[in-house]
Amino acid sequence: MLTNNDILRRLRYTFDLKDSAVGDILALADIDVTEEQVAAWLKREEDDDCLKMNDREMVAFLNGFINFKRGKRDGAQPPLEERLNNNMVLQKLRIALNLQAEGVLHVLALADFRLSKHELSAFFRKPGNKNYRECKDQILRKFLLGIQLQLRPGEIDPES
Repeated sequence: MLTNNDILRRLRYTFDLKDSAVGDILALADIDVTEEQVAAWLKREEDDDCLKMNDREMVAFLNGFINFKRGKRDGAQPPLEERLNNNMVLQKLRIALNLQAEGVLHVLALADFRLSKHELSAFFRKPGNKNYRECKDQILRKFLLGIQLQLRPGEIDPES
């Protein structure tokens, strides 16, 4: 199962973010954390000092990442969702990276994963919609790998 800590570690590696930059990104979503807290999130789960990142903290990071990549919009920040799922992670990363459907499909293709535009759009629908489809860990993992392959070609993330 893909955890919030896994996602954070992969994004940190892919975008070559220092611990202080992770804290700065969270601050863009109006959340203050210490570098020690960030370091504990980045430790492997089997490490006794590993701190589990909760959904609200991950939402704050992703919202901050949108602000980091696209600029902070004026006014109050959006409220932080209490629950997070893979569809929301995929959507927030798509927004942060300013990707249209073709861009997301290209990133997935880099990781040898093929989807149709219709299959992809099902991930971005509201849960009550009849065409809504849950984004499984494998798809999110392939998307994160595709971003890494796009930005750091030839380098293998130890988390992969």
